[in-house]
Amino acid sequence: MAVIERLTFRASGVDLVADAAGPADGAPVLFLHGSGQTRQSWTKALAEAARRGYRGISVDMRGHGDSGWSPDGHYDLLTFADDLRALASAIGTPPIVVGASLGGLAGMLVAASDPDALRALVLVDITARVEVQGTREVIDFMSGGTAGFASLDEAADAVSTYLPHRTRPKDTSGLARNLRLRDDGRYYWHWDPAFMTMGQDTAQPIEGPNRLEVAARALTLPTLLIRGGKSRILTEEGAREFLEMVPHADYVHIGSADHMVAGDANDAFNDAVFAFIEKQADTAAIPQG
Repeated sequence: MAVIERLTFRASGVDLVADAAGPADGAPVLFLHGSGQTRQSWTKALAEAARRGYRGISVDMRGHGDSGWSPDGHYDLLTFADDLRALASAIGTPPIVVGASLGGLAGMLVAASDPDALRALVLVDITARVEVQGTREVIDFMSGGTAGFASLDEAADAVSTYLPHRTRPKDTSGLARNLRLRDDGRYYWHWDPAFMTMGQDTAQPIEGPNRLEVAARALTLPTLLIRGGKSRILTEEGAREFLEMVPHADYVHIGSADHMVAGDANDAFNDAVFAFIEKQADTAAIPQG
């Protein structure tokens, strides 16, 4: 089992908490989660990175998990991109970024505007174009938890309703990693409620779809797009549109997965991610520790 180190990075006045595993001199692979998630989303991927000799780092993005909340309650995509720049600078060696949803959008902006800051980019079920209905479902799920839950079982019921393709776990204790028990006796998700002011940005980012399309067309880094075959956020048409904008990108379709690909089909996800990373090592001598 990989030894997990807890790290703290400073970015734009906020402390970002991370888990790291693998040799300190291994090529860094930085995992960025999606809206409403935490670094725990990458537990198995982080362990796999360490097993393969990479320096895996999974971060709680601002307003999520154990990381700090924006002091002014403001969240936008450009701020998350700035946080990524700060992370890459602190790591010291340009990391390969594996970004799901929100994390992928931040990675796309940085990869396009500051290509020297990153080594490669993996986009997990996200491109410049997302489906409004699927995004609305995410927003509704997140909004539905702002009042908290009376128990872990109640939270598990909410997750099961949102993700009916997953088997509801009999043991709900694992959910405690993603919830906070507050003084009122209720469980709350590990994210700042003010983040919901960015809810409309997930469907149509505040910077506008054109900014993301421009960023996609500007990508020169090695890029992999992974799509969950059951995703209601990214359609096959949306994926093909992205590949036309970024013709050098690799593409992997994981038919059994929904939007949260790593959680739905982790083995297939890890196979795709690390095959891509190791291809970069073969072609560009990425050090592996």
